Amino acid sequence: MTNEEVIKKVLITEKGSILSAQNRYILEVAVDARKPQIADAVEKKFGVHVLAVRTANMKGGLRYIRGTRRAVTEPTWKKAIVTVKAGERIEQV
Repeated sequence: MTNEEVIKKVLITEKGSILSAQNRYILEVAVDARKPQIADAVEKKFGVHVLAVRTANMKGGLRYIRGTRRAVTEPTWKKAIVTVKAGERIEQV
């Protein structure tokens, strides 16, 4: 699995902004990615030193289409909270 396949995107959220002050960043990663793969991909893509990786599988839920009686299921995805070395940053573009 290549680095582009492991890291899908950097999530920019209110919680992510608070965590960035603590050198932690939230990423959406591939569902089958493991912690060592995530750490290696982040180090190579962003040029930072990863100290820790925490992951969570986010279950997709039902979403109702407004104006219809249809419900669609959102896909399940994986979230990674990556802690980087003090003084280093992941640029959120």
